[in-house]
Amino acid sequence: MNRLVGGEVLVPNPYNRKKVSRIELSPETVDCFVFCSKNYAPILPHINSIAERFHTYFHYTITAYGKEIEPGVPGIDESMATLAKLSEIVGANRIAWRYDPVLLTSEYTVRRHLETFERMASFLSGHIDRCIFSFVEMYRKLQTNMPELIPLTEKDKEELAAGLGAIAAEYNIPIQTCGTNGDYTRYGISSSGCMTLNILGQANGVQFRNLKHQGLRQGCHCIESRDIGAYDTCLNGCKYCYANTNRQKARENYKLHDPDSPLLLGHLLPSDTVQQGMQRSFLKP
Repeated sequence: MNRLVGGEVLVPNPYNRKKVSRIELSPETVDCFVFCSKNYAPILPHINSIAERFHTYFHYTITAYGKEIEPGVPGIDESMATLAKLSEIVGANRIAWRYDPVLLTSEYTVRRHLETFERMASFLSGHIDRCIFSFVEMYRKLQTNMPELIPLTEKDKEELAAGLGAIAAEYNIPIQTCGTNGDYTRYGISSSGCMTLNILGQANGVQFRNLKHQGLRQGCHCIESRDIGAYDTCLNGCKYCYANTNRQKARENYKLHDPDSPLLLGHLLPSDTVQQGMQRSFLKP
């Protein structure tokens, strides 16, 4: 919140931390704040003050997994209750429920996913704008962190997509994939980007220019954005996480946070080079 009051934030280059970008945080320079979290409870008291000044959209990740996979994340019922409170504040049209990544173990089977998804969909219907899911990517670190992981087969993906699509339709929830290869439109699942100008414009009642969405990686159909977060800072400890090297490093970095610093972690050093970050509006004049 101090950064919003200060009107700017400093963001180090993740590949060269001595190069720092200054990002202005004002309604004139920020088209929309897109939040991504698994727990909005700590920020709920401040949501009104943010949403009154800025266009906003909220991605809320709630999965089927327990503490053995997501040790720092609140349980399903607590998370759904928090989402409902968030929806009361900002409106259902500004919230996307993320059910990802979808992965399989001996405990989290296709059947369990579909049973849990239906329970969640029955509660969340009316509180959300859409549901977004993706299948887990089998990168090397994940194979080390989760030896219990069972690789998804094409048959598994088809069964999951068919079930998720049918359940979402039953509860009138638009559903789409995120960065997932494969066409599941036959199950009522779209493959448009999860952060598009159309989604953000409809949620906030504004019009954006008709621009090509370059995406952020292969298979992504989102509009370009500026990430002001940082790797190795989340304490949730999710075993499938790609953004943390390990939990210990995240704990160490977390201690470096100073609410009065313009940086998320630590303070600016004399050897750092600060330059104005590129910001451009996509709003129609």
